[in-house]
Amino acid sequence: MAERLLIIDDDTRLSAMLRDYLSDAGYAVRTAATGQAGLQQLARDGADALILDVMLPDIDGFEVLRRLRATSDVPVLMLTARGDETDRIVGLEIGADDYLPKPFSPRELLARIRAILRRRAAPVAADVLRFGRLEIDPGAREARLDGQSCDITGHQFDILLALAQGAGRILSREQLIDRVRGSGGDAFDRSVDVHVSRIRAAIEDDPRHPRRILTVRGAGYVFARRQDDD
Repeated sequence: MAERLLIIDDDTRLSAMLRDYLSDAGYAVRTAATGQAGLQQLARDGADALILDVMLPDIDGFEVLRRLRATSDVPVLMLTARGDETDRIVGLEIGADDYLPKPFSPRELLARIRAILRRRAAPVAADVLRFGRLEIDPGAREARLDGQSCDITGHQFDILLALAQGAGRILSREQLIDRVRGSGGDAFDRSVDVHVSRIRAAIEDDPRHPRRILTVRGAGYVFARRQDDD
């Protein structure tokens, strides 16, 4: 069965072009021209991944994403025409899995969608990792603090899992990108920093003074083997 994609973008010519291109690549593609229509389609029919434009005529893409993340962890690739780093950071902080500035090539979009879906479908070890009050469950793709599910995206879970599986070992930004995205598509170091910040907000008692994910200046990040709550 073909994986289902939903494009929410008011540029109907671009949506039609992407629908044809992604359909030829084997996906089942639907489109919506407004945020409200997209949310209604998603609630009714579901999707395996969402391509979401920031600029929409009714509610903007950020608000669509906020409403979506209240009930769903479907992977989201955001599109921004402004090429503004602030837009990208805001999108990542509220739950986007990836972003792509306009203009872009359909080939790059396809590579990023494949990477998102590949991460979601990748088999993982079933053993739960336990660090004091924090549990990381690869089988359920869930992190739990004091038994409560942590509010992180699938992309952020992959970063957390990579760090936890290498506890005590420094991982550079490039290594984290390679582990969670594979070789397809490029990413900016700043994106990793934003995702780590979001993870810290979910799993640290005081994100400003983290004890689980530590920054090693000029080198990357390390997941602490021993923590005060062990």
